This record gives sequence, structure tokens and C-alpha cells, in this order.
Amino acid sequence: MDIKIVDVAAKAGVSPATVSRVLNESSSVTSKTKAKVMKAIEELGYHPNAVAKNLRSQKSMTIGVIVPDINASYFAEIIKGIENVAYARKYKVIICDAENQKEKEAEYLTLLMNRTLDAAILIAPLMSDEEICQISEKGYTLAVVGRYIEHDRIPCIYTDNVKFSKEVVQHLVENGHRDIVFLSGYAEAIDSYERLEGYLKALRDYHIPFRPELIENGNFNEGGGYEAMKRLFDRNLRFTAVFAANDEMALGVYKACAERGIAIPTQLAVVGVDNNRISKYITPTLSTVNQPKYTMGALLVEKLIDQMNENQFHDKRTFKVDSELIVRGSSNLRRE
Repeated sequence: MDIKIVDVAAKAGVSPATVSRVLNESSSVTSKTKAKVMKAIEELGYHPNAVAKNLRSQKSMTIGVIVPDINASYFAEIIKGIENVAYARKYKVIICDAENQKEKEAEYLTLLMNRTLDAAILIAPLMSDEEICQISEKGYTLAVVGRYIEHDRIPCIYTDNVKFSKEVVQHLVENGHRDIVFLSGYAEAIDSYERLEGYLKALRDYHIPFRPELIENGNFNEGGGYEAMKRLFDRNLRFTAVFAANDEMALGVYKACAERGIAIPTQLAVVGVDNNRISKYITPTLSTVNQPKYTMGALLVEKLIDQMNENQFHDKRTFKVDSELIVRGSSNLRRE
């Protein structure tokens, strides 16, 4: 029988992460807990994965950053924050583009297992929480941007998508809009689900009937947003505002409106998410949600490096950062 670390954890009555810390001789584990784990290891005849254990002692001083789509400008500031702090701490950074493919994301993680990387940072990962935790439990070091992970060895930083999405809809409703389109991202993205959840909750709060025909998928990119709006226009649906789940799709909305002769914001209000640089320079300027992207990357990699060097966190492991709705020209006209 192939005994795994989860079997040892179940036998000892602790988490897999605790077993991992015992195996790596962490000082943060009490002697009583260590004794329970060692007893379970002995009784089960568990043999730790030597390859994973060696990774902790043979450092490459390199961190991999895996992004779902390198073309999305949202990721640039996060990567900049990661790279600047990593460089200051004497680490190199490798950028890996998963091209919105879960299989490619998993393939890049094999770099952890062949000693190319000391750690990997997943930005808006497509993999499930369970899959990410399973990799961590094998002794590999991971961190996540854009999602909360319930695992005491995985630092993560994220924003409250539901909260700021409700604020976007509130802004639009207070400006007289009730027929509001939601442009979602690709199906596997948790950001897309959570922003849709916030949209739906806000509609309920204002007693606005949900119209499923006003939900369209724009795949988190400009072309997708453009095609989604064309489909909506072609169906001659009634709507006066668009909440795009990111600024890239909002740019596609602008293009589709220009082709149809629809004026923003007099005929259609538009709000995006991310506060990308171009949002301040297009006409009209784009209302959007600002996320502290550079800070998110910088803070997370700082915690990750502390974890690798000291096998523990100085203070806390997870961080929820605030976002801010920035109202600009694309949505500031009140409808009567």
C-alpha cells in the first residue's frame, strides 16, 4: 500500500501541513504534536518523498510566476511587484504563460519538481484549491494571488470581488440604471464567479428582477468583450449599462459601441475592473475598480521568501486587500 502524507495526518489527528513541518524539522511544532506524528509515521511505515525533501536544501534562488494570460495588462503590475521584491532579496523570477489552459498551468508546476524553481506563485489560478493543496502537501512551496486557499503552508492575497461588484451595481442603480449587463470572464476563473455573485446580490438588494439574457461571456479580453456586445446588440435587448468584469472587456464594449453609433455614457454607461493605465486615456475615461496590484505582488513574494528561509511566517499568511470604485466619464451621467 502506498502510504501518503494525508494518511499520516489522519492517523495522527493533525493537518497534512503539520506533518510536512515535522518532516522538515520546523521549530513551530510542539514536542507533543511531533511525537504524535512520529508515532503515526512509524506505525504506518511511511517513507517521505526524498526528492521533495531535497528541494528544500538545494536552492536555485528562482521563483516561477504562472499567469493565465500574459497578454492581460492586469498581471503586469502584480508581476512588477513580485520581481522588484524578489530581486532585492536575491531571487530571480521566471514568468510562465499558461494561456488559459489548466493543463499548461500544471505542466509549469513540474519545474518545482525538477529543482528549476524553489517556489511558484500562481496568479488567478485555474487549478482547484484541492489540486493546489495536494502539491503543497508533497513538500513544494506555493503562493497564490487572487484567491483564498485554506492551507496553512500557502500564503495568499486577494480582493473581495463580491463586495466591490455590489458597489459597482449600486453606483449604476443610483444613477438610474436597472437593466444592467454583466460581462463575465472565462468559465474556470473564480474572479468571474465572484464578480457575478456580487452583481446578483446587488440586484436582489435593489429588488431588480434578474434577466439571464443580460449575462454574456467575454473571456476577460478585448476581443471577447467586443463579440459579447455584438451578440447583445444583435438580439435587440433592452439595457442601459454594462458592468464588465475587467477593463480589457470594457475596451471591447467601447469598440462595439463606436461601430453601432452608441454614445457612452449618454446612451450606455460602462464600468470595468482593474484600473488599467489606458482607462484614464480613452474617451470618455473609464469608470473602473482600482486594485492595489503592485502591492499584492510585492507583499505576497515577501511572505513567500520568509517562509522559504525560515520555514514559517512572521505574522499572518493570508491578506484581503481593499479595492476602490473610481467613477469617471463612462458612468457619471445620471438618468432621469
